[in-house]
Amino acid sequence: MAERLADHTTLRLGGPAGRWVRATTEADLVEAVAAADAAGEDVLVLGGGSNLVVADAGFPGTVVEVATRGVTTDLDGDDDPTCGGVLVTVAAGEGWDDLVALAVRRGWVGVEALSGIPGSVGATPIQNVGAYGQEVSQTIASVRVWDRRLRGVRTFAAADCGFGYRHSRFKADPGRHVVLAVTFQLRQGTLGEPVRYAELARTLGVETGARAPLADVRAAVLGLRRGKGMVLDADDPDTWSAGSFFTNPVVDPDVVPEGAPAWPQPDGRVKTSAAWLIEHAGFHRGHGAGPATLSTKHTLALTNRGAARTEDLLALAREVRDGVEGRFGIRLVNEPVLVGCAL
Repeated sequence: MAERLADHTTLRLGGPAGRWVRATTEADLVEAVAAADAAGEDVLVLGGGSNLVVADAGFPGTVVEVATRGVTTDLDGDDDPTCGGVLVTVAAGEGWDDLVALAVRRGWVGVEALSGIPGSVGATPIQNVGAYGQEVSQTIASVRVWDRRLRGVRTFAAADCGFGYRHSRFKADPGRHVVLAVTFQLRQGTLGEPVRYAELARTLGVETGARAPLADVRAAVLGLRRGKGMVLDADDPDTWSAGSFFTNPVVDPDVVPEGAPAWPQPDGRVKTSAAWLIEHAGFHRGHGAGPATLSTKHTLALTNRGAARTEDLLALAREVRDGVEGRFGIRLVNEPVLVGCAL
């Protein structure tokens, strides 16, 4: 029986794969992708399946599941608390939150506010994953990839990755680069980076810009995310989602509706809140007749209540996107990657 994508995505959606290859080593990963390319097959490289919407018809080509493992550092022996930093190289198939938990335990500073985000390490530089005032680009030193066009391994320094808000050179050239490993430059210490997100600062009981213990930051972020249905739970359909379905729009200042949040950007534009726009366009938590609805905890998450098809979810996404555009003239852009389907 063909492997179903629904069994490998956090939305629990997606039809069968034409062929399935599970790559447990970097060499296997490169070989599987290169062989499929040489045979002229369509390829879907699958990490944690947390940022993916796959068509009900499935994917007729080869799905390569990234199941590589390994975390190495440049430290000799036990961590040296007197050392200012550590380089941590992580295989693409490692779970992202597993890495964050390890970093907090080891006293590696810089990713603690990214706790609870599902998916694999290899996916994080593609989207430049971010939350609660941190982005992975702030700690990435380099990204090693298999370049499917040049058919060779390349390493990109952070400055060459083209990082922006939920963006990178890898996202700009979709499908070309298969992430093999990511190297992070992390400080060592017991306190996290300055808390720049007001909601997190309030939860921790500190001023914005102050520091708090790493473990406290992680616990606070996990608590906030659980309250929004953003931590995976097999028993909670509010978490059967792709996380935030729409990115926060970056627009000219005069486009932002009165009362909406506005965060200045380096290019003179401002970023506003997709959640605010959705709610003020009349789409509230739990909106939808089902079997796909907005989360009952957070309007940015589109959820599968257990019997949804991909087309049900996309219909809801179109309703929300078009409703916001009709009300405010701002067109929301989906964050998850769409495979075999479109909005």
